[in-house]
Amino acid sequence: MEDTEVTQGNSETLFEEPLVEERPEGDDDARVKAILEAIVYITDEPLSAQQMAAALAQPLDKVKRLLDSLVADYARPERGLSVREIAGGYKMSTKAEHHEAVRAFVRKLTPPLKLSLAALETLAVVVYKQPVTAPEIMDIRGVQGAGVLKTLLDRKLIAEAGRKKVVGQPILYKTTKEFLVQFGLKDLSELPTIKEFEELGRMELVEETPAAAPQAEGATEAAAASGDAHVDSAAEESKSENG
Repeated sequence: MEDTEVTQGNSETLFEEPLVEERPEGDDDARVKAILEAIVYITDEPLSAQQMAAALAQPLDKVKRLLDSLVADYARPERGLSVREIAGGYKMSTKAEHHEAVRAFVRKLTPPLKLSLAALETLAVVVYKQPVTAPEIMDIRGVQGAGVLKTLLDRKLIAEAGRKKVVGQPILYKTTKEFLVQFGLKDLSELPTIKEFEELGRMELVEETPAAAPQAEGATEAAAASGDAHVDSAAEESKSENG
């Protein structure tokens, strides 16, 4: 009789419903909290707890609790950022006590590299002809460019590379490490070759040539375009050189 009862007991155990393994509540909280942190970080405008709860399909009370925890985490003195409730939403920003230090740092940042057309032309000549002298650059460009060279020197994009062994011993110029950094190059070998530029130029000319146009009209338009281009180019060159 006892054997029967044991067997029945084992049978009942065997046919019990299997337990579903659930993720610990703490793990899910950590995941949702991390997502809330990322959302607050990427948004420009403050987002309310209701908006985030609806977007994540999470209970509002849970989202509020995790946001409060996030605010407390960022309130610690070793954190440079803060998460604050602003205008009914949550926003991440630098802490007020660090504003002066951050402002001073930003003032010292190097401004974005901006070069005139004349400076870009001169830099291109130096890049592909280096080491090259100022008279050689002038011969290639067809205009004076002492001011442009000074600009490139001040920006540390080019540097002196000795003197050429000719009459007058003019200064030679070459590109610098700063040039590679500004243009994201490992070395000069990553630059396109002159031949590749020529091929690109020929492809653009082919694409820009009208497929079908009356010969007389095409000649007239070409002449007008050429004249306009010459005037615009001269004006731009004069403006760039003076600047």
